[in-house]
Amino acid sequence: MAKTKTAFFCQNCGTQYPKWVGQCTACKEWNTIVEEVVQKEEKSSWKATMNGTPKRASPVNISDIDTDKEIRYDILDHEFNRVLGGGLVPGSLVLLGGEPGIGKSTLLLQIALRLPYKTLYVSGEESMKQIKMRAERIQPNSANCFVLTETKTQQIFKQISEINPDIVVIDSIQTLHSDYIESSAGSISQIRESTAELIKFAKETNTPVILVGHITKDGTIAGPKILEHMVDTVLQFEGDRNYMYRILRALKNRFGSTAELGIYEMQGDGLREVSNPSEILISKYDEALSGTAIVATLEGMRPLLIEIQALVSSAVYGTPQRTATGFNAKRLNMLLAVLEKRAGFKLGAKDVFLNITGGITVDDPAIDLGVVAAVLSSNADIPLEKGVCFAAEIGLAGEVRPVRRIDQRILEAEKLGFTRIFVSKNNKIALKNHSILISKVSKIEDVIRELFD
Repeated sequence: MAKTKTAFFCQNCGTQYPKWVGQCTACKEWNTIVEEVVQKEEKSSWKATMNGTPKRASPVNISDIDTDKEIRYDILDHEFNRVLGGGLVPGSLVLLGGEPGIGKSTLLLQIALRLPYKTLYVSGEESMKQIKMRAERIQPNSANCFVLTETKTQQIFKQISEINPDIVVIDSIQTLHSDYIESSAGSISQIRESTAELIKFAKETNTPVILVGHITKDGTIAGPKILEHMVDTVLQFEGDRNYMYRILRALKNRFGSTAELGIYEMQGDGLREVSNPSEILISKYDEALSGTAIVATLEGMRPLLIEIQALVSSAVYGTPQRTATGFNAKRLNMLLAVLEKRAGFKLGAKDVFLNITGGITVDDPAIDLGVVAAVLSSNADIPLEKGVCFAAEIGLAGEVRPVRRIDQRILEAEKLGFTRIFVSKNNKIALKNHSILISKVSKIEDVIRELFD
């Protein structure tokens, strides 16, 4: 056996150093270098564990590569399929991250139980009895789901060779360890080595692998940053545990868009797909309330109607407060400056609080007009007309700017029963037959005149 030696790794980017240094020369971060024990041993392919012979790769002309037979696995979850870009690609590695207790394991176990494909669910954190208790709440019986509680990658590959699954789920990558590395599970070198072995397995056998990844206190996936570069897709499962809704986003996707959004509702029997999120994001009131506006936004290809709440009050302390939840605070300050400069509203000495209901975060500029309407409604303490929504961007000169895919926004508002929508005068609308009144405005003064005069 070769001599055991130590090496130094950057916790942020995974760069290796022969000795400790204060600053990583690759990512320029300070105090991220840690020492780990590395066993220098000749590595064999993952196929050696499965008594196979590795194939030698040879170059192929790009015109000779056949993509006609490339299919995606339908995982029978419309929200997950949408975020992935249409399904699970064979041979791909998907990394799912999220806060502890947010529902990552529940989501993947739920998918594994419902799939018509043979699925191996590998858990390094829970016992088989714990997994069975959770499975009974979701779906009592499944003939295609196999459960394995193991943390050593070599043993996992042995079981894979016996079962020959179509899809592999690993919960979680931080619990795995390889015999080729002597450091403890969860260390940088172990995470990198275990992921590399799984990538080789996925690409050579065309088997999709889904990994669960822990996150750090600042919200990033634990381990070296190179982990996110190695996988094909990085998903983020987020939401407030005080709310029952969960949001699935794609931070990286080699096979689809990163702008898609999946919404789930946490229930006692698992996660329920929310097919029409606009209905849950809009509150139902018996009487009209000031400071509330409905806006039409887009998340990927999906139009959503969300509710914006604003509260404007006199500043009790010397410096007025500007607080935004689910919205960019700097953009809120910009919109307030536009209102003061272009429309003459004196908001400099008032506290302004803004909230997007449902616990979601939106960065679509098309909600600017709705934010302005909610702020002015709260400032004047006058409720907006019932059945009105907004879809337009506000410029620094006070002009109402057009937004993309306005037809989809209008159709979504009409479908949910809204009677009037404010859009930019410069938007080109192709809709012919519609029952909703489309109010075209060019300046912020026109909107104020229509709403409050």
